[in-house]
Amino acid sequence: MSKPPKKKPVTTPYLTAQEAAAYLRLKRSTIDHYRCCGAGPKYRKHGGRIAYHIDDLDAWSKSKSYNNTATRSGS
Repeated sequence: MSKPPKKKPVTTPYLTAQEAAAYLRLKRSTIDHYRCCGAGPKYRKHGGRIAYHIDDLDAWSKSKSYNNTATRSGS
């Protein structure tokens, strides 16, 4: 008897809040807080679910890069 072929894992550019937090190395509560106060990455609503596109996470992270602490203060 032959085995059925293995299914390929579904790959998607959309991450759950938990996955997005892990991707950014944040706690889930931190990304939730950022979303509520408007300080976090762009997100989407798919039905009733929150989804983060990986490109939006990368863009948000890039916008948080600084050369030194003097550049960061006042931002």
